[in-house]
Amino acid sequence: MNWSNYFFYLQKIGSRYFMVAGFAFVLFYFLIKNRISYKKIQQKFPRSKDYAREIGYSILTICIFALVPLMILHVPAMRTRTFFYTDIHQYGWVYFFLAFPLMFLIHDTYFYWTHRLMHHKKLFRWFHLVHHQSTNPSPWAAYSFHPLEAIVEAGIFGVFLFTMPISPLHLVIFFFLMIVYNVYGHLGYELYPKGFNTHWLGKWINTSVNHNQHHQYFKGNYSLYFLWWDRWMNTIRKDYDEKFEAVKSASKKAA
Repeated sequence: MNWSNYFFYLQKIGSRYFMVAGFAFVLFYFLIKNRISYKKIQQKFPRSKDYAREIGYSILTICIFALVPLMILHVPAMRTRTFFYTDIHQYGWVYFFLAFPLMFLIHDTYFYWTHRLMHHKKLFRWFHLVHHQSTNPSPWAAYSFHPLEAIVEAGIFGVFLFTMPISPLHLVIFFFLMIVYNVYGHLGYELYPKGFNTHWLGKWINTSVNHNQHHQYFKGNYSLYFLWWDRWMNTIRKDYDEKFEAVKSASKKAA
């Protein structure tokens, strides 16, 4: 193993996590907490030991995530079988930009079905229980996975590289946007406006309320970026719209 390459990936993945999750945590859980706490999806706040557990497992996840590009991109027998390329002009700028929506579609599908699989009663305790210890998640829960789940989540890296042309810039931009949306999903606050959940477009977009319900109740709402799999497979919670409306209608006076 080339440790310099490993630590390079470790630093990149870790810095993204701590920068995005840390910013969200400091802003929403400290700086403006007193002004907006009445808008929190679940009114209570996690305990300090919950934050510590989430960060601890996230660090372990980051260590596992850093192994994946090392094994795929730095082992010649693996890299030569990928579609990894470094010259943007090889496929052109049109493909470069069109690849992003395809990556989000692929990841959303991968996440939905692996997520549902990990909820199977024979797999849940071994793969997914750690993540669901955050019944009231904070931004730090974004990478709080059991090592077995971390391996599953890291699998999307290989799916991309072995199925479509991917450049280093694709990976940098996509995985930055992924952690941003992941942190938003675990934020504990809803950032989309009132009525977004019933808008012709918004009804297909996953929200923090939607994912928070999944953590609170364990069943339903399995999606990542979009809601079409949940809607097509009838796994969206029946009380999702009601909860979204209640969260966005909360007033400081009522709290």
